[in-house]
Amino acid sequence: MNKVILDTNFILSCIRNKIDFFEEIKFMGLDIIIPKQVILEIERITKSKKKLRFREEAQIALKLLKENKFRKIDLKRKNVDKAIIQYAEKNTNLVIATLDKEIKNKTKNLKLVIRGKKKLEVI
Repeated sequence: MNKVILDTNFILSCIRNKIDFFEEIKFMGLDIIIPKQVILEIERITKSKKKLRFREEAQIALKLLKENKFRKIDLKRKNVDKAIIQYAEKNTNLVIATLDKEIKNKTKNLKLVIRGKKKLEVI
């Protein structure tokens, strides 16, 4: 079974657009991987002084993460984007769920993207 690694902006964008990404990804037959560093970023957002909307989205994301099953990995780097790029280079069959242009451009893996603000699609 193929695996998909999620980054922070993908998770928060799904929350913002009311996409049940856990359900849709499981329906696609993909196993979900979320780096420990992504979870820490989301936790930091809940405690930040950013706009209330961002904090609320992060709180919803944490609640969803607690309610669903996924594989948690440690990328062992502070810069999450670079760590995901490095992980993807070693795991070429991995699908990357991101909205980040740098990650998209620097990896050859398939990408999981949000289409039309409502649907997930592997390209």
